[in-house]
Amino acid sequence: GVIPSPLLAFWLLGPFLGQGPLQPADDWLLGRQPFSAHVRFGDEGREVHLENGLVRRSWRLQPNAGCYAIDHLPSGRSLLRAVRPEAHLVLDGIGYDVGGLRGQPNHAYLLPEWLDQMRADNSALVYSGHRISDIEARMEWKRVRHHAPDVVWPPRGVHLELDFRMSDQALAGGLATDTALRPLLFEDSFAALDEQWQVHASQVDPRSSFTNEGKAGEIYTPANSAVYAEREISADTRLVQCEIDPGSDRSASWGPGIALVFDARTIKFHLRPGAGGPDDGATGNYGDFGLWDGAREVLDQGRAFGQDRALLSNDHPWRLRMRLEADELLCEASAAKPGAEAHWTTVFRLDHDAGWGSPRKLRVGKMGRSGGGGDSSQPGELVRCRVRSAAAYGGLDPVALEQHVAARRKAGEIVVTVHYQLYDGAPIFSKWIEVTNHSDRVVEIDRATSEILAVVEHANWVEVREGVPLPQPQALHVETDYAFGGFTVPNSSRNSVHWVPDPDYHTQVNWSKQTPCLLRVEPLRGPDLLLGSGATWSSFRTFELVHDSDERERRGLEQRRLYRLLAPWVTENPLILHVVSTDPEVVKQAIDQAAECGFEMLSLSFGSGLNMEDESAANHAKFRDLADYAAQQGIHLGGYSLLASRRIQPDGDNAIHAETGKPGGQTFGYAPALASDWGQNYFRKLYRFFEETGFLQFTHDGSYPGDWDAAARPPLQRGLDDSQWVQWKIITDYYRWLRARGAYVRVPDYYYLAGANECGMGYREVNWSLPRPMQVIHTRQNIYDGTWTKTPSMGWMFVPLTQYHGGGAAATIEPLDQHVDHYRRMMQSNLALGVQAVYRGRRLYDSPRVRQMVQQQVAWFKKYRDILESDVIHGRRADGADLDWMLHVNPRLQDRGMLVVFNPLDHEVHRTLRVPLYYTGLERSARVSAADGETRVLELARDYTISLEVSVPPQGMSWYLVR
Repeated sequence: GVIPSPLLAFWLLGPFLGQGPLQPADDWLLGRQPFSAHVRFGDEGREVHLENGLVRRSWRLQPNAGCYAIDHLPSGRSLLRAVRPEAHLVLDGIGYDVGGLRGQPNHAYLLPEWLDQMRADNSALVYSGHRISDIEARMEWKRVRHHAPDVVWPPRGVHLELDFRMSDQALAGGLATDTALRPLLFEDSFAALDEQWQVHASQVDPRSSFTNEGKAGEIYTPANSAVYAEREISADTRLVQCEIDPGSDRSASWGPGIALVFDARTIKFHLRPGAGGPDDGATGNYGDFGLWDGAREVLDQGRAFGQDRALLSNDHPWRLRMRLEADELLCEASAAKPGAEAHWTTVFRLDHDAGWGSPRKLRVGKMGRSGGGGDSSQPGELVRCRVRSAAAYGGLDPVALEQHVAARRKAGEIVVTVHYQLYDGAPIFSKWIEVTNHSDRVVEIDRATSEILAVVEHANWVEVREGVPLPQPQALHVETDYAFGGFTVPNSSRNSVHWVPDPDYHTQVNWSKQTPCLLRVEPLRGPDLLLGSGATWSSFRTFELVHDSDERERRGLEQRRLYRLLAPWVTENPLILHVVSTDPEVVKQAIDQAAECGFEMLSLSFGSGLNMEDESAANHAKFRDLADYAAQQGIHLGGYSLLASRRIQPDGDNAIHAETGKPGGQTFGYAPALASDWGQNYFRKLYRFFEETGFLQFTHDGSYPGDWDAAARPPLQRGLDDSQWVQWKIITDYYRWLRARGAYVRVPDYYYLAGANECGMGYREVNWSLPRPMQVIHTRQNIYDGTWTKTPSMGWMFVPLTQYHGGGAAATIEPLDQHVDHYRRMMQSNLALGVQAVYRGRRLYDSPRVRQMVQQQVAWFKKYRDILESDVIHGRRADGADLDWMLHVNPRLQDRGMLVVFNPLDHEVHRTLRVPLYYTGLERSARVSAADGETRVLELARDYTISLEVSVPPQGMSWYLVR
């Protein structure tokens, strides 16, 4: 019978964002149009557009620069629904938006006429100029081995830079948070309860009180009840603040906080220590913030701090304050840790108008949902929390403010440059920021958010239910080179790419406003670094791909094209023999066999005895001699070093866990601290080893997975908040250095965009201890699953020539001659799918017929290498019960495609397959040649498929070349 293509429905229904079935002439994946990137100005210079015929990103430049659109041009779809700042920085404890426009009346969509009415935020950095240039390489790539024939480095496209400077308003806006510039109206540390406070105590429990055991400000009451103190305040009050210790309180809407009572409304800003939802007093050592805006409750969930909720601890007091400006009320928070300065972060903003009237009263403590004395119908258990202080201030003193502004001007200025790149031929942007210190002082960069986008939601779900995550936007794929701790983008990018609820999106369908449709690209902490006078700091880079389909294969092809474009070294795909010995005779024999069989690289594997940390002259000389010998045979020599999953003595050189204060990594149990003395010596030894030996391959096992380190390690690391940034810089600087030397870098982590060539395809190591027939099926299953988002060359597989993780004789190939048929099946299962494996043992052959088999497989692979290393279309996944197959495609080659079909059965199978040829670029007919030379010309159906009769021998493979 006919096996239908899994893509057939896609061709008939058309792409997710398109206007019908794709046409080859317009499809960027087929590369028939240049889609050249350029910058265009419009509206008499008030707007700038970065576009290439596929996508366009647009900014309004006046009264400040704000991105108002990212459009997919073929379909006319817009990805953005609202304007947000271009970036956000916290410098010396003061938060600054970079660019952006305010005053959009509805954040579900944006009308062009609204832009003319929107205003600049007075506290934001303002646009001051731009530059346009060609794209330069972000790292050096020394090409010393085979790679895809059509890659270009650096990629072609256009680079747009927008500069932002601190205006007088931005300086004043930052100083507006300084209470030293305001008249103090009252201050109370609650040593005793002042008679001006009026206490409201819930009646649900007779023990409810605002003074507990003689301590004023200590609240003792059921969790979901109201106990607070209230006092009248001056109508001139412009800032109120308090310090609250949440204690054992794990409530949510009744969490302790602060409230301002105006003539016409009450605004409440509070802690939600339970963080379980509006009415749920769930327990947990984390919390978030809530706001009653006079009409509804708004939740923040810790996102103002750019952190996961688990990092927003309530095991210490918090300072909360409300700051009233001319047109808005800002709710700000700061951790009140012992000895730490207050670093205020804006959690909520409310537009303020005269209709509110004047502030009349201040409330502190546990209030009802709407800021009053209401209790919940389910009061909960008795809890303790404490209001430690409260204060009120007037408006800014203009004389004192001017003095401070003048002092800041004299100190110099900060320039923030926001970089954008758009590439030719692809709907892909990149973005990063630079901060340059032109002042004569040191500036602390506490936090840095390099991308903020209000993206159109993927779906509108009314409700939120525990265990069911809300869908994130699907039209935009986002990843960064600040990636680690995973084999996939969602895992490796969790440290930098955050889809969070948008607190300004009040018209969304979701009842609790939790739709994750706001993109924030930022590290979980930090970078928390000191920027010296005249110095420039650059963030990591963000890469954004605009998808044009929701079909899995096409989305995967688009992501794979991103890597070929932005990290083309991933197309290097050498055949590597991994040797488990460093005995010179064994290694030289393996080098000879590798050269004789057409392998291109030899790596001294784990367990071989290689020690790159041995700095002795004898050790360097030994491996220099072996590298020279390999080079004479046309072989690149390299080796293995273990990093992350090892314990270093003394324990002080290990990462220090932030919560326990003891050595311990978050990923592997123990982890070396890269900024420690041991870590610095380790990398110094690696640099020197490669310089001294000339090695051109590096397997770095257990690369840095993103562990935090709570220790201060001068001069490199200040402490916990900068530890991830510092360690990421250490390891990626090393990988970039190797990239510039031409070394091939294998890392079991997602460092592709930072210079690595390869990560694991994805397999369970103990499966290589299974009986050999099972290993064959697992090999093709793992490759099928791993190549949805990886190119074949981006993931390695495994072939245990010698025993690995046990299994004995039934699992290993040695003696090779006795299992030559299995050896062939394993080579075919990898090479025919364009994948390289860890061929791990001491030799490639042990008899002439094994040598001949290996040579034949390698020669076939090299003959068709370019098409075999091209993208794959997934056909049928291996299951051992029937044929499995995949199709290689490349419209840029003469060999447009190759179908490889495997037969796990013990008898020959004849079958007709419906093979999708759309991505070969062929439109009318295909010339299909089988391994035996038989050639057929087949007409393509309207869905770009052909019906191809295949014959596959028992336990064998057949292949069909498409031209």
